[in-house]
Amino acid sequence: MDYKALVQQTAQEILGYYQDISGWKVVKTSKKITVSSKASKKFHGNLYRVEGIIPESTSKLSDFLYKPENRVTWDKSLKMYSMVQKIDSDTFICHTITQSFAMGSISPRDFIDLVYLKHCEGNMDIISSTSVDFPAYPPSSNYIRGCNHACGSVCSPLQENPAYSKLVMFVQTEMRGKLAPSIIEATMPSNLVSFLLNVKDGVKTQNSIRTWMSS
Repeated sequence: MDYKALVQQTAQEILGYYQDISGWKVVKTSKKITVSSKASKKFHGNLYRVEGIIPESTSKLSDFLYKPENRVTWDKSLKMYSMVQKIDSDTFICHTITQSFAMGSISPRDFIDLVYLKHCEGNMDIISSTSVDFPAYPPSSNYIRGCNHACGSVCSPLQENPAYSKLVMFVQTEMRGKLAPSIIEATMPSNLVSFLLNVKDGVKTQNSIRTWMSS
């Protein structure tokens, strides 16, 4: 598989979602976070757009979101997140196992994703991911293997205060299994708000540690 071609294509798709301002329906707003959705063109489900302001510079926020060693410190939705193959300095394959959610009605899933960090003009970063087949990690009987169609985050400096960043995330996850679409649609917006709140809390904790270490 040509991983480099695939990551470029996926990053371009995420940029396209970011620039697309038509057809989004706001499905939840909470604590200055907005979740919108529209029908996915990839599968019979929704593409979600999550927007919020994070009190961190774009370069530090991108590292915080992208690097596996950072992700495991703040993402409470995960049981495990590990790099299984490094392609180059900006690209790797990861194995993810999620926690159950929706009060246990959605069991843990596992994913094999190709993750990529792209630096763009204007200090904007795109972190993209998409599920791939990886023979070294075949599906197991322990977890249902889910599929992430082009997902990602766009981080950009807040114009009025570059020490802060605008974070826009895109999620279109095919859970698979025997889940009713209505369960996913009912629970996903709240879970996405929780995810962004975890990002904010994680950044706050990291900054507190950084301040303590420099004092």
